Amino acid sequence: MAGGNRPVMNREQVDRALARLGAERDAVEAALLALQDHPGLRLLTGAELSGRTQERWAVAEGGMALLWALFDRYAEALASARAVRSRRTRPTAAELAELGELLSGRAVTVSGGRLPEAAGQLGAPARLVERVTLAELLERMNAWYAVVVGVVSAVDAVWSALPARIDLLLAELGRVQMLALSVGVRPGGHPLADDLAQLAGQLTALRAEVVADPLALWRPSRVPAQRGRAAEDATWASPTGAVDTSGFDRMGRALDDVRVELEALLRLRDESHERLQQVADLLQRADLTLAEARRARGEVLAKIAATEVPAVPGPASALREAITQAVGYQQTGQWHRLGPLLDALEDAADKELGRARQALTEVAQPLAVRAELRGRLEAYKAMAARLGLAEDPEVVERFEKARWLLWSAPCDLRAGAEAVARFQQALRAPERRPAPQLEPAPQLAPAPPSEPAPQAEPAPQAEPAPQIEDSSEGEETDG
Repeated sequence: MAGGNRPVMNREQVDRALARLGAERDAVEAALLALQDHPGLRLLTGAELSGRTQERWAVAEGGMALLWALFDRYAEALASARAVRSRRTRPTAAELAELGELLSGRAVTVSGGRLPEAAGQLGAPARLVERVTLAELLERMNAWYAVVVGVVSAVDAVWSALPARIDLLLAELGRVQMLALSVGVRPGGHPLADDLAQLAGQLTALRAEVVADPLALWRPSRVPAQRGRAAEDATWASPTGAVDTSGFDRMGRALDDVRVELEALLRLRDESHERLQQVADLLQRADLTLAEARRARGEVLAKIAATEVPAVPGPASALREAITQAVGYQQTGQWHRLGPLLDALEDAADKELGRARQALTEVAQPLAVRAELRGRLEAYKAMAARLGLAEDPEVVERFEKARWLLWSAPCDLRAGAEAVARFQQALRAPERRPAPQLEPAPQLAPAPPSEPAPQAEPAPQAEPAPQIEDSSEGEETDG
């Protein structure tokens, strides 16, 4: 909606100006009718507003009525010019002068009290009566139109974006609150319930603000105004800007966080029995391991000499008291208290089983050392048999010494280790390694006997050499 200014006109110029102004009048009327049917305008009419929206709508509502009044003055002036032009086909010089004054001169009289000096100075003092040109009148209508459509479109954008989404979020909030009650989360007893109550208050306040003062949530884009645009380009399109949804989005994320925590409590309710049973099983395994450690400690004290055996810790009675407390939370539906307690119990039970296993390992270490020495002794015995030293007196003596030390109770592990080492050294002595077998020397053919050889006397039978006995035969001295 813009216009031109031509002070001197001939017949052709008058006809072109009338055609252009007629097209502008039709465009202005179409824009005003469309604005009158705008959904934002219908919602604003009669609404209870407050704040910034109330202030701007008070101006825009008056501007809407003023726009129609100015349009009527514009249409009347154009109709007067058309009437003069229709008098004859070739207007006279006086008629051309009159048409020039009507079309480009200050021939339109308007009430100055209802027409501010500038569109932005809506509250500025104005003249009582003012004469303007059609182009100036069109420019004033453009300014008022921008004011009205800016308010109406911004309000409609906010009302289209937020109230329905807030209602959906409030409904979701109600569902989450019911979920909280089902897992024992109530206001004053758990922070999540307090967060939900706070969110409910914030959402309700946000919805009331959106309904009463939507422009408080509108962020217009700062675009420089463009002057001198033609009127035929005018439309009632929404102004550039965006709805501020940051508060709504923040509340939505907070509700999502609460829902995730409540769903975790719901899973805990379904899994609590199995998890408590697993904790009890871990403690039972720890008790059995400690009992085995105490039995191993008694065996070490009885069968291993001169050994410092660590004490075996007792059962974790505090954990059993905590399990009893957890069962109480489970039976009374206090899932928000059961969750952290059960996490701590699982960690403590796992550590308790590890502590019991460590105690068993430390206590039974001397028995493991004795078993390792016995295994080495048996391996060296097999090596002696392969080397052909199973009947060597010194080897047999050292074997028996080591065997006696390792299979007697109480067992001296240090002496036993030294005896096994001496037995191993006896096998590695150079003089006890088997000599290499030589090729048999060639023998000469025997000469024919001239007379029978004398019969040799039988040699005396030697005593059998000592041999390494199988340590697995016979009874051990330690039972």
